[in-house]
Parts: sequence; C-alpha cells; structure tokens
Amino acid sequence: MNSINKFSELVMFKHSVFSLPFIFIAMVVAKDGWFGWELFIFGLIAAVSARNFAMGLNRYLDKDIDILNPRTKNRPSVDGRVSDLEMLSFITINAIIFITIAYFINNLAFALSVPILLILGTYTLFKRFSSLAHLILGVSLGLAPIAGVVAVSGEITIWSLFLAGGVMFWVAGFDLLYSLQDIEFDKKHNLHSIPSKFGAENTMIIAKVFHIFTILLWIFFVTKASLGIYAWIAILLSAIMLGYEHYLIKKDFTKIDKAFFIVNGYLGFMFLFMIILDIILN
Repeated sequence: MNSINKFSELVMFKHSVFSLPFIFIAMVVAKDGWFGWELFIFGLIAAVSARNFAMGLNRYLDKDIDILNPRTKNRPSVDGRVSDLEMLSFITINAIIFITIAYFINNLAFALSVPILLILGTYTLFKRFSSLAHLILGVSLGLAPIAGVVAVSGEITIWSLFLAGGVMFWVAGFDLLYSLQDIEFDKKHNLHSIPSKFGAENTMIIAKVFHIFTILLWIFFVTKASLGIYAWIAILLSAIMLGYEHYLIKKDFTKIDKAFFIVNGYLGFMFLFMIILDIILN
C-alpha cells in the first residue's frame, strides 16, 4: 500500500479524471452505444499506462526544477521516497504496457502507440524553451478521444478531431489558470510559461479565449456526430462550468485548486453522462 500511495502521489493519479471521460465519450459515439467490456478494459489500461508514462517522465526530468519550488519540493520524486531507478522502471513498464495493449486493440492503435508516447513526453522539454508548453499539454490530453475512436472503429473521424480540439483548448486553458500559482517562480528561474511572459491579467484573457474555442469545437463535434438534445445540454453546462471557473479565479487566486480539480473534474464526467444519455434516448 505504501508503494501504491507513493506512486499514486508521484503521478497525481486523481488527475486521470480529466482525460478518461473523453476516451469513453469517443468510444460510445463511435460505436453508437456500448462497445464491450474487452475494449473498456483495454481502453482503461491504455489510458492509465499512457498517463503514468507521461507523468513519470515529467517528474523524472523536472527534479531540478521541482526541488526549488516550494509548491513541488515535497513530491516523492524530489524528497527521495521514489528513487531515480524506480522512476525509470515505472516509466519503462508503463510504456511497454501501453504499446502491448495497443497491439491487441488493432493495427492502427499499434502503429500510433509509439508516436503518441513521443508526443506525451515532449511537454516537460517544451516548457524549458517555449511558452507553448500549455498547448502541448492540451494536445497530450486531446489525444484521448482520438485514441478512443481508433480503438473502436480503427480510423480517425472528423468529429473526433473536433472533440479532441475542444479537449486541447480546455486543458490548455485551465493549465494557464493553474500556472498562475507559479508566475513568480517561473520568472525567477527563466521558465517559459504564458503567465510569466504576459502577466496574470493577460493570461486570464487568453484562458477565456481558449475556453471559447473549446465550446465552439465541441459544438462542431456535436453537429458532425449528429448527436441530440442531451449532447447540446452538455455543451451548455460545460460553458456554464467554465464560466464559473473563471469567476472563481478572478475573485480569488487562492481558489485556483478548487477551480482546477473540482470544476474540471466534474465537467468531464458530466459530459460523458450526457453523451451516454443522448445515445440511449435518441
């Protein structure tokens, strides 16, 4: 249990709630209903192993930064609870699991498995030289619905690209807001982020623009996938929740965690529930 807890803390396992719903949204829409227990289990394992790989690599490469930041200096990768060898083993094992699961899903999933891992691994490197790191993180999670549709149908559909694009801007937008906590640290240590480059006020404006793009792309997704009224309600509720997130942070930066974890965590599962309802009732 101690090992499970420290690795769960290492990769912040609870953050899986951001990508998991959108994998299953894509799978449900692609199949127009239930896609089977086998694909459900394969999809779950693939999603978790891919995220474990990405977060493990991030923690391993970011040790020199995390040890200096008061917010991150107590992470297991920094305080010695997880050794470098343990992290490298964890990263390698999860990469092998992801590629193996992709092999058993279908040929396209297997062909895309290594490129997906390469994309997931670029986020840590990007923030050392480019403020576009927020969008790279968005792309990483935006791969989730594309992986979902590939798993079910063996192809990448137009509607899945709109869904993925919405996820990309959704994640990039809330990552901008989350990064406001480190604005002074990033400036001091010459780390590239939009908050450190453009300031807090401009960052909040950019995050709003990103979330407007999110809603627009999800509208295109619902339209292209020919979904019904409950999917449109999901879009409306998403817009309200994102608006509430910006309201919370504008009023008080100490509520960043609440906005980040609670609002965005509920958003994904609400969206999944409404899409399932739409498929069942239409």
